[in-house]
Amino acid sequence: MPALSLRRRILRGLTAGTAVVALAAGLAACGGDSDAATTTTDSASSGTVTVGRLSNGAAQQTTLQVPEVTSISAELPAAVRKSGKLEIGVGALPSGFPPLAYVGSDQKSLTGAEPDLGRLVAAVLGLTPEVKNSTWENLFVGIDSGKVDVAFSNVTDTEERKKKYEFASYRQDNLGWEVPRKSTWNFGGDYENLAGRTVSVGSGTNQEKILLEWKAKLAKEGKKLTVKYFQDQNSTYLALAGGKIDAYFGPNPGIAYHITQVANTPQATRSAGTFSGAGETLQGLIAATAKKDSGLAKPLADAINHLIENGQYAKWLAAWNLSNEAVTKSEINPPGLPVDNS
Repeated sequence: MPALSLRRRILRGLTAGTAVVALAAGLAACGGDSDAATTTTDSASSGTVTVGRLSNGAAQQTTLQVPEVTSISAELPAAVRKSGKLEIGVGALPSGFPPLAYVGSDQKSLTGAEPDLGRLVAAVLGLTPEVKNSTWENLFVGIDSGKVDVAFSNVTDTEERKKKYEFASYRQDNLGWEVPRKSTWNFGGDYENLAGRTVSVGSGTNQEKILLEWKAKLAKEGKKLTVKYFQDQNSTYLALAGGKIDAYFGPNPGIAYHITQVANTPQATRSAGTFSGAGETLQGLIAATAKKDSGLAKPLADAINHLIENGQYAKWLAAWNLSNEAVTKSEINPPGLPVDNS
């Protein structure tokens, strides 16, 4: 991810109550040891993968048939192929980051869009997935040491990270706009559409930097954009429901999660568009991350492209309400955030 930590960016998109629940669940799962790894072994190598399990309403549980593709599994490094396992790293301790990775409704199993994609990729490769949960920092320690083969953990492709890692992209790294369901406003990709609007944003975030730049541009044009800050997400969403703000600008996955949580309430919201977390000149990308020169980037990208071509990828995103972050193709080491913005 860019400058802000993964956990901080995602939790900006949650209600305070949700964050507390996620924190409690995360600590229960790891016994209070934030450096311990929680390992989950699946039977995805059998060719059946169920996404959205134990999601607590964040996803539509969907069972997908994903048989091994031998022409792709043959590309794996010999050691990985011989092991019969794909060690998948997720950096979700201690609190998790719904809907991407968090402790599920059974209070012990890791669920979320990221481990689900790891399981789908493992199935294409004919490997048994072992999902290991750690802190964000120890996620990279695990890759460096060989304890995990690949991270599926909302890692942004950056030029700085390419010095140590290789990537296979699989999702857009987007910020999002959340508005009341009854609102007719949409961002439309043009900051000019913000003229006359009141928008809430988290202080000190990447999205605040972008929003304030747009505010300055509009001011030069004689137009007004009002930016408001609140102490917590509960206050933000109360303001949105009460009409005190027109929109909330935050991490798109967190917004996607919140939309599912309030869908059947009077405070129901919807997405009003997305914007690249890398800014206007580059589409940020989230990527499967492996150790540089590991030989994993190509089989990972080929497996993801197989899922795209055969429709399982679209069903995975739809199950987690993340269709607005779809890519048309997984790329190996695509252009990433420049070093001065990593």
